[in-house]
Amino acid sequence: MSGADNPGFETTVDDPTANGGAPPVEQNGGTDAKPPLTVDAGKLEKPPPVEREKWDKGVEFLMSCIALSVGLGNVWKFPSTAFRNGGGAFVIPYLIVLLIVGRPIYYLEMVMGQFSSRGSVKVYDVSPIMRGIGIAQMVSICVVIVYYAATIATAIRFFIASFENPLPWANCDVSWTGLNCVNSSNSGPTPAFNNSLPVKTSAELYYTHSVTGEGLLGEDEFGVPDWKLTLCLLFIWVAMTIMMVKGIRGSGKVAYFLAMFPYVVLISFAIYAFTLEGAGDGLKYFITPDWDELLNADVWKEAVSQCFFSLSICFGGVIAFSSYNNFSNNIYRDAMIISWLDTFTSLLSGALVFAIIGHLGHLTNETDYTKVVKAGSGLTFITYPDALAKFEHVPNLFALLFFFMLLTLGVGSCTGLINSVLTALHDSMPRLKSWKTVVVIGVLGFGLGLLFVTPSGSKMLDYFDYYGVQFVTLTSAIFELFAFCWLYGIRKLTRDIQFMLKRRTGFLWRFCWKLLTPAMLIVVLVIGLVKSQRPQGIDSDVYHALGWCIYVGALLPIPIWAWFAVRKRSESTLKKRIVAASKPLSDWGPESLEVRKQYLEFCSNYQPLDSRWTRLRRVLHRNDKTYRVSV
Repeated sequence: MSGADNPGFETTVDDPTANGGAPPVEQNGGTDAKPPLTVDAGKLEKPPPVEREKWDKGVEFLMSCIALSVGLGNVWKFPSTAFRNGGGAFVIPYLIVLLIVGRPIYYLEMVMGQFSSRGSVKVYDVSPIMRGIGIAQMVSICVVIVYYAATIATAIRFFIASFENPLPWANCDVSWTGLNCVNSSNSGPTPAFNNSLPVKTSAELYYTHSVTGEGLLGEDEFGVPDWKLTLCLLFIWVAMTIMMVKGIRGSGKVAYFLAMFPYVVLISFAIYAFTLEGAGDGLKYFITPDWDELLNADVWKEAVSQCFFSLSICFGGVIAFSSYNNFSNNIYRDAMIISWLDTFTSLLSGALVFAIIGHLGHLTNETDYTKVVKAGSGLTFITYPDALAKFEHVPNLFALLFFFMLLTLGVGSCTGLINSVLTALHDSMPRLKSWKTVVVIGVLGFGLGLLFVTPSGSKMLDYFDYYGVQFVTLTSAIFELFAFCWLYGIRKLTRDIQFMLKRRTGFLWRFCWKLLTPAMLIVVLVIGLVKSQRPQGIDSDVYHALGWCIYVGALLPIPIWAWFAVRKRSESTLKKRIVAASKPLSDWGPESLEVRKQYLEFCSNYQPLDSRWTRLRRVLHRNDKTYRVSV
């Protein structure tokens, strides 16, 4: 589908020779002018080369987005991030960021994906000079996919161990020497020790000594991949590859279970955990804000990064899933449902983990929770197993259910991110066989994932997350907002939303998109780059220099693609080339030919809908009548 002049914005063509060798003709449209409608019927009626898949039902899209957004980012990463940043000191910034960054970007990405029926790279046909943003986000996605799969492998390892009776982490093992070990199954007072060695629970020692081997490492050692975790990693990649071969419709059917089952387990688990002794102290630590920490740049950077993880925004997955929607699907409703549900899940998971940490503090007679458990990516695999070991009735059943829940959460998040990669590749190369792409991704993902199943895997996870994900997604989010809300423009966005959803975009949405959200992201990025604390555990400056190379390399596609887009233009001056490369391509708009014709007509006669206050004033004015009486 190509070629039609698109009123309402200046059109450009991707290929400068596509107009018979002549340079593209610019119209005097803009957002205020109303150029005459000019439609090349012959080009509009040309059928698309490949028909795009669609969700069978709108509820499949909703469930898939829930499975994507409500996943490991909430249950696994949020508690760890909150604990590392002081509990209540983190929750307040996180909620603020969700309201002014998370929800606006989530809704915006849904709008752009559904309106254009394009994936996370082709969606930048809205401004070809910015197409490198999609490539940069693909780099972050690949990093997240790899270590998500390794996390799922750890959950599978615990799931298999949950068949043992008693649970292998419930009691101390004789091989864990040199530490004061407390049985996790013990619900009574902590026994007294006659030495100054640190006190550890059997659940923590099981994770660090028996599962990952991290506790057995010497200084500056990395170790080799654990063979049990390697087999679990192989299993999950084979399973996800089989699932993804069936395409978006196959994953939509599975999404019903992936989205609903975790809540059954989480709520049941919370009911028990909140009744444990000391749980109230942990909850108090979780909800008590530390107002001084609001001035800590690290906390805000972590809050923004966690927001991206929780909602899976700025990774391309939301855009990719939305691109398979029917054009008029009510994504405003879906965005509100998912964003509030995501917030609820994060807070529930955090409260659950901190209740257990409070109980561990009660058992070890320790009020400084940083001495009770170690902050890091393995926190979830320490606190939850410790609570499971204290279940009086069928602890094995609850353990199986919980780790199966982690498995389903991870698969939902991971397959959603893989789908965004597949969508981007399919949009660029429609003839590419999907099953071949899925197999290649599976092989590469397994090979790279071996790095994260080594004894130092948790350290490497924090390292790659810091340099390859946190700063990359934060930077690409700023460019994304610039492309959608400044180069394309708020007025055109609201016009497209009105045509697609038949609703007016409120002032708060427009204010966040154009000013508040990008301003906050810029401030957080600048302060984070200057003052942020680098990840602990890897102290060599060589590794951190390599990390900054990863950051720069991931963002390098943005200027490269910008240069390429400008170079393709045939205008006479550099300024005109840049301006032309910043405008939408001529085929930007709805995918359907019939809907596109309606859109072109709508653009020529666009009138913004009145606000509620305007309609109310009109009604009041109509009722405020005066009468003249002649005597």
